[in-house]
Amino acid sequence: MRIAAAIALFLSAALPAVADDSPLDAHAQATYVRQWKPAFSSPYAGTNSLSGAGAASYSFTGTFFLGARFSNGWEAYLNPEFTQGVPFSQLRGVGGFTNGELARTSGPELIGYAARAFLRKTWNLDGEWEDQASEANQVATRYKARRLVLTAGAVSVLDVFDTVDYSRDARTQFMNWSSLTYGAWDFPADARGYTRGLALEYISPDWSLRGGRFAMPAESNGLRLDTRIANHHGDMAEFELPFKGLARGGVLRFLAFRNRAEMGAFREALALGRATGSTPDLSQVRRLQSKSGIGAGAQIELTENIGAYVRAAVNDGKTETFAFTEIDRSLAFGVLAKGGAWGRANDSAGVAIYLNGLRAPHRDYLAAGGLGFFLGDGRLNYGGEHIFETFYSLGVVKGAWASLGYQRLANPGYNRDRGPANFLGLRLHAEI
Repeated sequence: MRIAAAIALFLSAALPAVADDSPLDAHAQATYVRQWKPAFSSPYAGTNSLSGAGAASYSFTGTFFLGARFSNGWEAYLNPEFTQGVPFSQLRGVGGFTNGELARTSGPELIGYAARAFLRKTWNLDGEWEDQASEANQVATRYKARRLVLTAGAVSVLDVFDTVDYSRDARTQFMNWSSLTYGAWDFPADARGYTRGLALEYISPDWSLRGGRFAMPAESNGLRLDTRIANHHGDMAEFELPFKGLARGGVLRFLAFRNRAEMGAFREALALGRATGSTPDLSQVRRLQSKSGIGAGAQIELTENIGAYVRAAVNDGKTETFAFTEIDRSLAFGVLAKGGAWGRANDSAGVAIYLNGLRAPHRDYLAAGGLGFFLGDGRLNYGGEHIFETFYSLGVVKGAWASLGYQRLANPGYNRDRGPANFLGLRLHAEI
């Protein structure tokens, strides 16, 4: 708890004070996560297996959120970010990884980079003016209730799409990768979770529609982005519909996506392996092709302090995972409660369940000994990956929280022969 308070104090000293009506904006966050995994049953393991031995993992991220408001609806944002971390088993062996703060480029040395650098243009159409408070990547301003918004530059796709209030931020909410968005959405991103492109949104009180095109990595889960965005890209469209009459109301969302990249197809790799008498290998059959899928979700405000969500998605399962994680079918649901319900306004608690699965071509490829980017036990006794997660976040001082969490993974890597695996976690988070 003292560490979390010290982090908050450091961030406060590092940023200048900004007036409420200033066109400039500055925020910062720092998050440290440490997780422990006791040993679990592992009668065999492959190149990409989650180790059955007891182990520990950690991550640290620090981010500055710098923003500026200009005339005629223009805004600009820059996010310098610093990361460090050591994952379990070199971030291999499961679909739903337990720490959403661990990037695929994590290592024991602290590194810095520009996570986001983007412009936002708003065309205010009509309706009531709505005050927008200052927050991370949002300058204090006012918007019309009905408006068009263009976002262009280096961002996370999840800044714009699938913005579920109760399950999207591993720094303050649920931590599993399956909680960040639809598990089966292979959303365009580099190995740190960011990309470049643009999105256009129509926002109104009655319904909203958004679409975007973003760069895919140049190679599977790589850090370098493919600049040939005309032919190699991730496209997505989302329809959002608020509803009333159930509890305190909520939001329905429907997503469709299509990726184009030089990917390997599972069936083609299997056919080549049979023809050559070798282990199937996706890298031998990569060519320009598509992966598509759909998702649907809802969030509902049950009471002033309790909200719930559900997400379900499926992709075609024909080609390798290229940007996110190895999940072809996903179902997630959870409940998040604010501490005001029990007299501690700065606390929160949550419980969630994630049900992840693979389509038949993906299963057959792994069962034949093939390796995905994350998975590969050498063989496979298939079973859906079932994950339970719960946490309690304690407000230590203003702007600092300490959380305890627990996750249980049944059939890690979709393999009934291995696991279950249990994870205990401590998270320290501070923001200003």
